Amino acid sequence: MHELINESGWVWVFVQDPGNDERYVGQHYQEDDISFIPAFIEKEEALKCYSRMKLEKGRKYEAQAVHYDDLIREAAANGFVVFLLNGQGEIIDKILT
Repeated sequence: MHELINESGWVWVFVQDPGNDERYVGQHYQEDDISFIPAFIEKEEALKCYSRMKLEKGRKYEAQAVHYDDLIREAAANGFVVFLLNGQGEIIDKILT
């Protein structure tokens, strides 16, 4: 597990269309042409960053806790990496899957 993640292993991500056909919200980092899932150590940091994200209009989004190992596995299976971000949207770490 990543050293910045607490011992319980939970991180916060945004989920599109929670409860229906939900999926993790992905973003695109144009500088390096990388598709990534933004993850946050604290829920408050995720909520601070919400307005900085590029999201589809008309969709519902919700911050949800997810286990780090499950997120990494899902990201790898779908061609994404995981970026740990702070509340200002700055990259704390890039986790290549």
